Amino acid sequence: MSKQNEDEEAIGASPTRIADPGLRMEAKKAFVWAIVIGSIALFVLLSQSLLVIFGALVFAAMLDGGARLLGRVLPIGRSLRVVLTMLLVAAFFAWLFYFAGTTIASEAATLPQILTEQIGRLAEWAEARGIAIDPNNVQQMASQLSSGIGTVTRAVGGVIGGLTTLLLIVIIGIYVAVEPRIYERGVEWIAWTEDRDYLRGTLDEMAFNLRRLMFGRLVGMVVEGIFTWAMLAFYGVPMAALLGLLTGILAFIPNIGAVISGLLMVLVGFSAGVDTGIYTIFVYFFVQTIDGYLLIPLIAKKTVDLAPALVLASQLILGVLFGLIGLALADPIMAMLKVALERRAKRYEENAPEAARPAAEG
Repeated sequence: MSKQNEDEEAIGASPTRIADPGLRMEAKKAFVWAIVIGSIALFVLLSQSLLVIFGALVFAAMLDGGARLLGRVLPIGRSLRVVLTMLLVAAFFAWLFYFAGTTIASEAATLPQILTEQIGRLAEWAEARGIAIDPNNVQQMASQLSSGIGTVTRAVGGVIGGLTTLLLIVIIGIYVAVEPRIYERGVEWIAWTEDRDYLRGTLDEMAFNLRRLMFGRLVGMVVEGIFTWAMLAFYGVPMAALLGLLTGILAFIPNIGAVISGLLMVLVGFSAGVDTGIYTIFVYFFVQTIDGYLLIPLIAKKTVDLAPALVLASQLILGVLFGLIGLALADPIMAMLKVALERRAKRYEENAPEAARPAAEG
């Protein structure tokens, strides 16, 4: 019987079959490693596209949050509420550019020149006190800063960089915001049947926290921008409108955005005099104190509370890998990862045997 089975196996065996069990096991390991490496390579290749998709989800979360807020006062369909939210946002930007666009555009054209002059003066001040500075490095840093700020100010003035990427984010975000359940069900179908309820709960919690996170971020942007503009304009600081707008935009990027806006504010302030420069330092710390000790704690209680060092590290890594879009999306990405890991840990604790729980807790 054994001989017959061996003959049948030999007759029906594939020419590519590895007879040696040891070699067959090594071939399986090599195949697994090939899949892992191929998946990593595919992820790297598609990383920019994946970030665009995630950016669209972030935009959809903001539209969804606005539609939910309107739903509390307007008993109309979801699609109409999403459209109304977009119209309100478009009306705000139209007002901003029509009524403040001329002033901001003229200030934006002058800002890079002021920054270059102030960095040169700072270098001269340092050299006068015995600090050796290479003029070439100063010139290079000034030109890079002016170029970067020029890009931002050109975007503020109406010339939007990366128009294709922005358009894709907006279009995908609108589709997701209008009918999110279609895409949620599509993601759920990927999982095993017994895991779909768990995945559905994870997606709902992610969406809830993302809406809260983006709402808090928008509130922080508005508060910082308005306070900065009002306090700078009250003292007569040059470019108060532009600095307020840039502060509000950069507030979308925690930690790093505040540092950049503070440097811009102080450099412009000292260009108008020492007293004005000292006042801009006061304004910066006052606004950041309100944001750091009042807004952020209140927002953190309602959403995912992330450690500042963790957020900063993720911003540095994603900023180096993917540029501005990685820097801007680092915080939402970390928030979603935290929700997924917390849900996973909670599920493990619920399914763990009773005898194993005390050991895990200890």
